[in-house]
Amino acid sequence: MSEPTLNLEELCPQKAGLKRDMKSRHLMMISIGGTIGTGLFVGSGQTISQAGPLGAVLAYLVGGFIMYLVLLCLGELTAAMPVSGSFQSYASRFISPGAGFTTGWLYWINWAICIAADFTAAGIIMNNWFPKVAIWIWCGVFATILALLNIISVKAYGEAEFWFASIKVTAILAFIVAGCGLIFGFSGNTVPVAFSNFHTSSGLFPNGLEAVFLTMIAVVYSFQGAELVGIAAGECENPDKNVPRVIKGIAFRIIFFYVLAMIVLAAIIPFNEASVLESPFAHVFGTLGLPLAKDIMFFVVMTSALSSGNSALYACSRLLWSMSKEGLAPNVLGKVNSRGVPVYGVLITVVLACMSLLTSEYAADTVYLWLMSSTGLTGCLIWVIIAWCQLNFRKKFIRLGGKLEQLTFHTPFYPLVPILALILNLCVIISLYFDESQRIVLYTGIPTLVGIYLYYLLFLNKKHTVALKETKAN
Repeated sequence: MSEPTLNLEELCPQKAGLKRDMKSRHLMMISIGGTIGTGLFVGSGQTISQAGPLGAVLAYLVGGFIMYLVLLCLGELTAAMPVSGSFQSYASRFISPGAGFTTGWLYWINWAICIAADFTAAGIIMNNWFPKVAIWIWCGVFATILALLNIISVKAYGEAEFWFASIKVTAILAFIVAGCGLIFGFSGNTVPVAFSNFHTSSGLFPNGLEAVFLTMIAVVYSFQGAELVGIAAGECENPDKNVPRVIKGIAFRIIFFYVLAMIVLAAIIPFNEASVLESPFAHVFGTLGLPLAKDIMFFVVMTSALSSGNSALYACSRLLWSMSKEGLAPNVLGKVNSRGVPVYGVLITVVLACMSLLTSEYAADTVYLWLMSSTGLTGCLIWVIIAWCQLNFRKKFIRLGGKLEQLTFHTPFYPLVPILALILNLCVIISLYFDESQRIVLYTGIPTLVGIYLYYLLFLNKKHTVALKETKAN
């Protein structure tokens, strides 16, 4: 008599309502688009200035390694249980409903506020070109466009994000090629710069190794968004085949783009000049004598901001939809239109983003600063949750009689990979305390985390437990 095989559906059941209209190419670009943001195009100069040329490259290599560990954990979970809501649903199932509630709402607040920052960045660029039109008007235009893209259908969103992300990827590849021309001297405009900037008079690490450690939080933040592939997997065609393939390809592509771009930047721009540049990428293109280099990079940065905002709006609406199905959010957020889109989730996210925009105008030194700082921990905390869920999932899977052969993708070197992912992310969080300028992130982020969890315990715990029992009884 053969042993019964475990049905993965029993571990984390699917939630009906959304449509699987997304292709693997959409899935790939959504994750890349959510990860590569304005931080790379604008903020990379600050990292080089703080950590030094070699330190910046080393920091991005370590940050990419941490991201890869997390994606290996997420790959097993998502390929086995491709549910919209992803790590929020896994946290509810494999840690506790309170952890799922906290994960979902914390992630939603984080991304909704980031959308506001993306609208502002795009609005500032448009205001440079059209100074007579106020920034808030551009923010309103972009909010409307992205909301419509998300409401029309998941296919429209996926297609838009594919092209948004493609522009960013093309710009980075063009930058790498152009930068290599300056480094090795085949551009014809200047003498080869080679890698002389890596040999500073202050040594390999001009500000010390501790400076590299302190830049890790900014570097890891820049990689966050790769986990969006988990949320999008719930609407992807043939997730059991596409998700593992996409997960394997994403990490290497993102690390390739970031690390190569950082090597080129560090080689061309002296570290003591990098922080004062408005856009290091525009500086490199300008050195080549490329016409309209600044305007081209403005366009790329604006596209990058809209791409990140588009991905964030999608992720937020799906998280709210998922939580409503679990009784952790209002029921209205679980309703979808005829095209399978959770419209109310899109709209409420846009509303919060616009409220954040108002605070940036009228309370920038208090409320907005607090909101932005409190979201700083979210990325690392979500990565900790993903690794934790994978540890618990594998234990439960084996305990219930599951076989590794049933998993179309399984995390290698278990339990080393999830444990290492947990430890490294916790180290990055701890590093915040040693940077006075970043310490406020701990002082605001931890109370926000505790406040959301306490709300669940005080107001939802008993009600949610009763609802779960009734669902199982039916």
